[in-house]
Amino acid sequence: MQGSATLFCMEPTPHAVLTQLRKGVVDYCVLAVLQSGPVYGLDIAERLGNGKVLLTSEGTLYPLLSRLRQQGWVVTTLQPSPIGPPRRYYELSPEGRTALDVFEAAWSRFTTDVNHTLKEPS
Repeated sequence: MQGSATLFCMEPTPHAVLTQLRKGVVDYCVLAVLQSGPVYGLDIAERLGNGKVLLTSEGTLYPLLSRLRQQGWVVTTLQPSPIGPPRRYYELSPEGRTALDVFEAAWSRFTTDVNHTLKEPS
């Protein structure tokens, strides 16, 4: 059929829904973790991975941190470790702070609308 589009149909499983939600917010959750100061990568993974919702594996964090660094939202420093080689710490840049502020304002509006819609009677 000419002009028709194939639509992706997501299975309505908790895992599939969480995967879709995670894609839009995990970058900003990393920025939120960094707003208190420099954080070691493993500590970021532990903070985001506690509930196994925001970060399902540590292997996805480091490419994400690299992307945030390339965007200029995160800066890194090497700091001595009490054991072993120096550790890379991640810190929010001024551009990252701006991005997080914009996200927080949009998130507030978004979640308010979603919550309102979900509570509306059918």
